[in-house]
Amino acid sequence: MGKLAFVFPGQGSQAVGMGKGLVEAFPEARAVFAAADDALGEKLSTLCFEGPEETLKLTANTQPAILTVSVAADAVLRARGIRPDCVAGHSLGEYSALVSAGALKLHDAVRAVRARGTFMQEAVPAGLGAMAAVLGLEPKKVKAACDAAAEGLVVSPANYNSPEQTVIAGHAQAVARAEGKLKEAGARRVVPLPVSAPFHCALMESVKPRLAEVLARAALSAPTVPVVTNVDARANADAARVVPLLLEQVSAPVRWTECVQELQRLGVTRLVEVGPGKVLSGLGKRISRELEFFNVEDAASLDKALQGLGGAA
Repeated sequence: MGKLAFVFPGQGSQAVGMGKGLVEAFPEARAVFAAADDALGEKLSTLCFEGPEETLKLTANTQPAILTVSVAADAVLRARGIRPDCVAGHSLGEYSALVSAGALKLHDAVRAVRARGTFMQEAVPAGLGAMAAVLGLEPKKVKAACDAAAEGLVVSPANYNSPEQTVIAGHAQAVARAEGKLKEAGARRVVPLPVSAPFHCALMESVKPRLAEVLARAALSAPTVPVVTNVDARANADAARVVPLLLEQVSAPVRWTECVQELQRLGVTRLVEVGPGKVLSGLGKRISRELEFFNVEDAASLDKALQGLGGAA
């Protein structure tokens, strides 16, 4: 049997009520939420369970909320004897992966992503930036269309999500220009995304020095299992590289397709999406038909995953 990977979702997977089922059923999840509430000095748990949705959707809230649900699900899996051979996370999810791998403490991670979300929100004035998902066009053609549309502004691939889906980000005007060029190049659809800032592009450069100050206060350890990182799609087990990679990640594209392929190269055949939603499972099935996917976000999905993975209920 091949290796097992935990993969952790990023922004966009949030939903009011997430994590509530885990907390009601499992003491390990309750402990994680209590620790996150304590680290932030506020009831993040209440926001996750009850909303309101508009408040949960704010980047500064979404990021620590998804991380906390993911770490809670990770704790529940581990308590039942399910442990990964390697981990990866999509954008924000890389912080969850680092907590899972023991490289970051939960209280440091939840404070870091609260700051990260705040800084990202503040980096670009509302309305100036935009993101769009490009469907049905190979990544190199997406990059070429962005280069042609830039005209002195910023527009570039932000997430290489699957061979058929690339997200672009940048100045709203340049993203709009790129839409026309992408359709001319053969894109099936270009879908504007309801985001508050243009993530993973050069417009996020100003976030790095501010985030560096926050991460400098975090206690770092060598990951106990390899962490496949967004920036280079390679496994990292070096504590000294954790922060530089997280800082570079802010303005660099998420190379998710390559991350999944790297997990396969490392011998992974089964992946568990740990946290809210099934976004990564859906993308993964488009990247490789050879992989088996599970997800854990509540008691029912945990039971199903344990049956497939052979763990203790």
